[in-house]
Amino acid sequence: MEKINFDNTQYYENRELSWIKFDKRVLEEARDKSIPLLERLKFLSITSSNLDEFYMVRVASLKDMVNAEYRKKDIAGMTATEQLDAINKATREFAKAQYSTFTNSLVPLLKSNKINLINEHEKLNEAQKEFVDNYFMDNVYPVLTPMAVDASRPFPLIRNKTLNIAALLKSNKEKEEAMFATVQVPGGLNRLVTIPNEDGDERTFILLEQIIERNLDKLFSNYKILCAYPYRVMRNADFTIDEDEASDLLLEIQNKLKLRQWGEAIRLEVENKIDDKLLGILRKELKLDNEEIFKIPGPIDLTVLSKLYDIKGYDNLKYEKYIPQQVLEMKNDKNIFANIREGDILIHHPYQSFQPVVDFIRQAAADPKVLAIKQTLYRVSGNSPIITYLAQAAENGKQVTVLVELKARFDEEHNIVWAKKLERAGCHVIYGLVGLKTHSKIALVVRREEEGIRRYVHLGTGNYNDSTAKVYTDCGIFTCKESIGEDATAVFNMLSGYSEPLSWNELVLAPYWLRNKFLYLIKREINNVKNGLEGHIIAKMNSLCDKEIIKTLYMASAAGVKIDLIVRGICCLKVGIPGVSDNITVRSIVGNFLEHSRIFYFFNGGEEDIFMGSADWMPRNLDRRVEIVFPVIDSELKERVKHILNIELMDNVKAKVLLPNGEYVKVNRRGRKAVNSQITFCKEAKSLVKKDSLSVGRVFIPTE
Repeated sequence: MEKINFDNTQYYENRELSWIKFDKRVLEEARDKSIPLLERLKFLSITSSNLDEFYMVRVASLKDMVNAEYRKKDIAGMTATEQLDAINKATREFAKAQYSTFTNSLVPLLKSNKINLINEHEKLNEAQKEFVDNYFMDNVYPVLTPMAVDASRPFPLIRNKTLNIAALLKSNKEKEEAMFATVQVPGGLNRLVTIPNEDGDERTFILLEQIIERNLDKLFSNYKILCAYPYRVMRNADFTIDEDEASDLLLEIQNKLKLRQWGEAIRLEVENKIDDKLLGILRKELKLDNEEIFKIPGPIDLTVLSKLYDIKGYDNLKYEKYIPQQVLEMKNDKNIFANIREGDILIHHPYQSFQPVVDFIRQAAADPKVLAIKQTLYRVSGNSPIITYLAQAAENGKQVTVLVELKARFDEEHNIVWAKKLERAGCHVIYGLVGLKTHSKIALVVRREEEGIRRYVHLGTGNYNDSTAKVYTDCGIFTCKESIGEDATAVFNMLSGYSEPLSWNELVLAPYWLRNKFLYLIKREINNVKNGLEGHIIAKMNSLCDKEIIKTLYMASAAGVKIDLIVRGICCLKVGIPGVSDNITVRSIVGNFLEHSRIFYFFNGGEEDIFMGSADWMPRNLDRRVEIVFPVIDSELKERVKHILNIELMDNVKAKVLLPNGEYVKVNRRGRKAVNSQITFCKEAKSLVKKDSLSVGRVFIPTE
């Protein structure tokens, strides 16, 4: 038998092209006629937001590689230049599909539901024109700063992601050439402006840039407006920090954030009808090539559609709002510590409430028996109650240590604010480790009790963010097991100092030994199959792009291990390769909630090991971040986690399966009952609270 070369680049998908396929799956939700209209608009808005970040970070990084003449190929055998060419082609096709969905599907449906969105001021009737002109003078004109370009006024710096209007002006003097001018659309004003209409039942909106474009002559009163068109610049927002040289990491990041607005231009979006001369000026001044210019057949920046989702009076065009359910184990008058002492508690968000996590810190802050609170924070909400209670705990004399990760991309500014607030309250704040992002989700409460010191720990797969916990699917466990408490203490000692214990009990940490742990667990399944036992792996994550992990999964598949992967986003593994990945299935679930939990199941000859944590199977998570993966030890909790995985593997409504040709298709459910995993979990969480008879002891055992 010929030996398999598992390093063959044809066995791997390019990471960036796989990400574009993920955004296509989000776009398919916007195109799905079975989904309420405003939900479809929300998904289209998300695709635009996703694409922005993709360009600012991933495309920008590839451009940096090209500029640095970096020629190393990726796992799929592509150079940075080849990747940029493929991305350019794929994103142009994607943008075409976005605007086709908007113009041909969603706009007519909005109109039929008496929501009218005007993107061309020329279409206004006389009464609307008068209203718009008055609105401009009263609300917009005082805010605007028109900027002309001539010999004494150089081309201005155009901020990243801002919407602007470019114009060509002609003075009253015959011989003078046309002049370039630009004005920024104010981000502080609502971009969707309600205007009157003849039908009292209909809501009509116009985009702010159209109001400005219509009244541009008022900004340049001595000039004739030859033409005017909106545009938007995307800049490189991926900055690197020399942490070894930075004497003050907080100050260094603050300085870098200012530079993010003025990074190298990498993408220019313009209205598709833009004047050629005007476009030529923008291209030259922004130093862009033609392939970096996108002509848009509609409103630039579709994230504005998320504002339509919030308009009142159209609940019939949305999903019924789901309210996270109470956690049965905490539905009593006991304090949270008494409940945890009775046994480990698993919470499945957003189906179950995030409130117990907030209560964990709230009660610890006020409890006179609590001596210390230690927690890692990566992304928190804009008005975080956890931050408030941590500050209160310090003010109450407790020792509070908080690691605030300042390098959490696009949340740096928020985290700097929180870090300063916590420091003012008397907390000991750590700004992460040199060269590593701390992405782990752990909170430790140290409490003096009659029996002595007891440690209570919360471990999670998602951020300590009470806002995103309502829309992200995540899992968390409360425990006071001594073995995990010891490990939690060791984690914080390692983060705050240089102490690293020689041995650990339960927790598995990156970047130290998590990679080797996963490789060991996969190889153990291979050995079990070779010894005549069954081998089975189920892994749920956001992204899979680590070559060593994929290669080992291929080896496992070739040995006969059954592998079921639930990967929401990037997947560089290919299925259906003869002799290589015949035994691997990959599915992606994109639904009303964002799939975010990471769960790893290994059959282990029937012993069944289950782990959860903060890490995806990506090089950055395994090698360049502080991550924690923790075992699910309690046998009844194991059954609940297995149930989560099994329901997701049964999903035939929101799941799409990966084919050998690299495409994702809906599951064929002919003759089978429809299973929407997210709706199933919502129903189960509700029935759990309503029918205590479905619980056995303290833990719910699903009936399916």
